[in-house]
Amino acid sequence: MTVHHYEELIAGRLYFIEVSAVDQARWRAQIARRPGMPTAMMPFYGPTPEDAAKELSKWLTLITGGGAS
Repeated sequence: MTVHHYEELIAGRLYFIEVSAVDQARWRAQIARRPGMPTAMMPFYGPTPEDAAKELSKWLTLITGGGAS
């Protein structure tokens, strides 16, 4: 299985995102499991790995206040 890895700096914190294929046109993004980090989180989906990662990044920005000006 191919897994794409992304790093996003959101609200001063570095997030590691993993994206894997669900089927040919559906990808699932989730925060990568790292020691000391919670693992229970809903996945985000998109038609490409980049789109799925972008959806997760947008949600993380929203909940952390990283998009507030």
